[in-house]
Order: sequence, then C-alpha cells, then structure tokens
Amino acid sequence: MRKTVVFVVAAVIGATALAGPAMAQQSASPAPAPAKGKVQLNVNTAINQTLVDKYVRDAPNVALAKCEGASPTFSSPALTFSNYIPGPFMGVDANISADVALKPGTPAGTYPLTVTCAGQTYSTQFSVPAPQVSKVPSGAAKAGDGSMAG
Repeated sequence: MRKTVVFVVAAVIGATALAGPAMAQQSASPAPAPAKGKVQLNVNTAINQTLVDKYVRDAPNVALAKCEGASPTFSSPALTFSNYIPGPFMGVDANISADVALKPGTPAGTYPLTVTCAGQTYSTQFSVPAPQVSKVPSGAAKAGDGSMAG
C-alpha cells in the first residue's frame, strides 16, 4: 500500500514537472492584439444598462467610436450626424463622438452604423424601436386645454 502511494505521488510530481514548461510556453505566447477600432450607438448608464446600440426616442443619442486617424466619419442609412467632438469619454473606450438624429420616416428595425477613419471601417448594428404611442387617442385630455377642469 505504501509503495502505491509513493508511486502515485511520484507520478503526480513528474506530470506536474512535465506540464510546467508547457504551461510556461503557453503563457509566453503573445496575446492577441486589441482591436484598433470600434463603433457604437449610445452608452449604458448606472440606471439603464440596455442603451448600447439602441436608438432612444425622445432623448439625446450619440454615436461613439474608437479609431486611429484624422477626420473620422460616421454613416448610417437611418441617422444623420452633427457636432463631432474628440474624446476621451467617461465610461466608454472612444476618441470621437457625434450627435445623432433619426431620419424622418425611418421605421422600426435594425440598421448598420459605421465609422471610417484612415481608410479603416468599423461597423455595428443598432435597433430602432417602434414608437410607444404613435397617435394621441381621440377625446384624450390635453395638458393646458382646460379639459381636466371640474
């Protein structure tokens, strides 16, 4: 029994000794290079963690990108861009932003968003939700018209 325990311990130590150089070799291999660029619509907040790549109706929307090179340009068939501002920005790894407006008549759906800089293009998809209330019901009270006065 004692010889078996000694043999098992020796086998484990030997396997560990052999695996040690292999493990060291794996950790010595270079890590993949981080992405040089990315693009997104909006950034999450402490209160709402579901804002990234979603257009928010009746609220300010911002395109954000990390890219190297001068004169980055955002593009999307559903959005217009204005007020380009260089970063860095708190809470997101980006170095450029632009204010975003939804083009009139854009239906709910999924659309591409790209940023191009120094000949490189980075893309993502974002969603535009359906409006919650598209028409005010007839006969509904309107603020300030006196219909609520008693």
